[in-house]
Amino acid sequence: MKFFIDTANLDQIREANELGVLDGVTTNPSLMAKENIRGEENCRRHYAAICAIVDGDVSAEVIATDYEGMIREGEELAAIHPNIVVKLPCTAEGIRAVRYFAGKGIRTNCTLVFSPGQALLAAKAGATYVSPFVGRLDDICSDGVELVGKIVEMYRYYGYPTQVLAASIRHTQHIMQCVEAGADVATCPLAAIKGLLRHPLTDSGLAAFLADHKRVNG
Repeated sequence: MKFFIDTANLDQIREANELGVLDGVTTNPSLMAKENIRGEENCRRHYAAICAIVDGDVSAEVIATDYEGMIREGEELAAIHPNIVVKLPCTAEGIRAVRYFAGKGIRTNCTLVFSPGQALLAAKAGATYVSPFVGRLDDICSDGVELVGKIVEMYRYYGYPTQVLAASIRHTQHIMQCVEAGADVATCPLAAIKGLLRHPLTDSGLAAFLADHKRVNG
């Protein structure tokens, strides 16, 4: 499984990258706003700064909701850096734009996916990634991980090359559940990635080793 970090915070991206396990970054307008990144030029500079830190795919989302606007924004985003993946919503206009960019050799991430049907259309249009939102489905008493599993099974059955990028990951358990479901990628907060390191037996074992070393060596 690939690990992406879901943030626009440069410090968090650097910290995750320094772990040596980071494969890419996903962002969205809400995450950019959280970092107070305003205006198209500032957003583009910020994406370029992210690409300078991480040697991996960086999803940059369009703001436009109309087809022509998505194409204009997507082409501008793709021109920033070769690692940019154009992120498009799973709407009729978004699926059209996915098909357009697939024909141009520009990679895409079809986002805000909440059903197998949406994921099917995204794959048929040629999306590089499809992003089912795990946490947001859990929030309405649906099963986000189950959706991930259904999409994985469907893609394998039909041989679609689109990668399943599990998004809206809330905690470490979500990551492990998505591993079991067969997701190709999990995009996570830094805390969830670091949570994979935590285990009380690791902590107690290290404390015992250090105590024994100090007892013998003073």
